[in-house]
Amino acid sequence: MKLETVAPALFVLLWSTGWIVAKYANDHAGPLTFLAWRFALAALLFAIIAIVMSAKWPTTRAGWLHAIISGVFLHTLYLGGVWWAINRGVPASISGLLAALQPLMTAMIAFWIVKERLAVRQRAGIIVGLIGLLIAIGPRLMSLDAGTLVTASIPLIVNVIAMASVTFGTIYQKRFLQEGDLIPVATLQYVGAFVFIVPITIILEPSLAFDINIHSVGAMIWSVFGLSLGAILLLLYLIRRGQVSRAASLIYLVPPAVGIEAWILFGETPTLPFIIGTLIVVAGVWLVNHKRPIQKSA
Repeated sequence: MKLETVAPALFVLLWSTGWIVAKYANDHAGPLTFLAWRFALAALLFAIIAIVMSAKWPTTRAGWLHAIISGVFLHTLYLGGVWWAINRGVPASISGLLAALQPLMTAMIAFWIVKERLAVRQRAGIIVGLIGLLIAIGPRLMSLDAGTLVTASIPLIVNVIAMASVTFGTIYQKRFLQEGDLIPVATLQYVGAFVFIVPITIILEPSLAFDINIHSVGAMIWSVFGLSLGAILLLLYLIRRGQVSRAASLIYLVPPAVGIEAWILFGETPTLPFIIGTLIVVAGVWLVNHKRPIQKSA
């Protein structure tokens, strides 16, 4: 079986665990402190792999710079925003569902930057997915009073900004990093992410609290090998292989996976609107990704 056949499903499975790890790790470390260590270890791991494989590094200063900049958007701003939002009370299932905003953002930006057009069916799928998102989280937001809504909205807004960051990073990756070995590019991305997140961590989490125990170490191991290595390499592979909007639309499949995992592990019982909205989101991704069979002429 070819990698391009199983890569989408494998990516969704691995990627969905990111929200679970974020909630789990919050009990043992500050979100930014944890990510700083994760980025440093991931950069070291990728650098070792690149050296062992004798991979070719970017040959120009621009190539290095593009990789570093994309890492800031794909890792620091995206993961930092998501993890901070979950730390401030956004349920993992809701945060995962907010990922459904990414294809809409990607389609809008991709049209201007890489001149990529979507079929009418794909546009309809994105709209359907957005409607599903509103059905899923609307009742929860409307049940809050004005004061609580304002307080609760700040982490949600940060979460949405994080999604905008990964959207821009995905398009930036597509635009400037189509050539070269993936391993050195990923290494430089994590270097950029680490360098950028360190001063932010010192400002927002000056204590740099990190409890070393079996739980925090297990979360770190999975974050580095399962997510930073496995999921990110698959994401970079998918971006390079196909349309940027189609690659991003795979995120639509993450919400139901995160919802089920959060229900099992954290008791975040899904409400009826959440279930209905998630099913509508899944319908949206089918419209975006489904390829019509090519009819052969007689």
